Amino acid sequence: MFGKLLSVVLLAGSVLLASAGEMRVEKGIGYRSAVTDDYAGKMCVLDVAVPEQAAGCPVIVWFHGGGLTSGSRELPQALLNGKNIVVGVEYRLSPKVSTEQIVDDAAAAVAWTFNNISKYGGDTTAIYVAGHSAGGYLTSMIGLDKSYLEKYGIDADRIAGLIPFSGQAITHFETRRQQGLDALQPTIDKSAPLYHVRKDCAPMLIISGDRELELYGRYEEQAYFWRMLKLVGHPDVTLYELDGYDHGGMAQPGFPLLLKFVADHEKNEAK
Repeated sequence: MFGKLLSVVLLAGSVLLASAGEMRVEKGIGYRSAVTDDYAGKMCVLDVAVPEQAAGCPVIVWFHGGGLTSGSRELPQALLNGKNIVVGVEYRLSPKVSTEQIVDDAAAAVAWTFNNISKYGGDTTAIYVAGHSAGGYLTSMIGLDKSYLEKYGIDADRIAGLIPFSGQAITHFETRRQQGLDALQPTIDKSAPLYHVRKDCAPMLIISGDRELELYGRYEEQAYFWRMLKLVGHPDVTLYELDGYDHGGMAQPGFPLLLKFVADHEKNEAK
């Protein structure tokens, strides 16, 4: 499915927020069993927001953006609707660590979620992974390249859904910068989600901003990503382009789509 949405989705978002219940938040939880240095100890942490009386709740793991060089963990207000547990992840940043190490942090955080979220009332069969920009890239990488989660004893196909918001599908521009390439010089290697396209990964909702306003041709990356997933036979992948929203602004109208995706897939699982 391919779709174009107008700003009306913001109205849905306000309705969801209006019905949000109370959430308790536990902050600064280390997601690595062993850290090798102070920087990893500081950065490899996450926050968990849990609805009151949570039991068997779907879980959304959220990765922040920032080009792999900046940003910090967040629990987006729009996702705190009292129906889902939300996990906001911090990860190490370039240039202190490589892109591969950053993706490994993302995998370690998702593995922690599978191994621990039931203690908070989360359903381990309903763990959804999402993120904006760099976070969208991390979402796609750990969902498509199974080797990252395999390292932690987790099958990536146990993820209930992947929802990248305007994430790179080609080799990330920070990786290309480290290779001495310009941000407008596209490449695809093993660090690119497109390299790992396969038909049997988790259901996907790919969201992009307006093609005329997005960063570095990001919409076209997403469209090609979607097309290749369809061509290899993926049965459940959808692409939305949010008209009128640029790279940074597209996240807010994207949140209601993420929540609807989770609710719809949970409803289908219950049938």
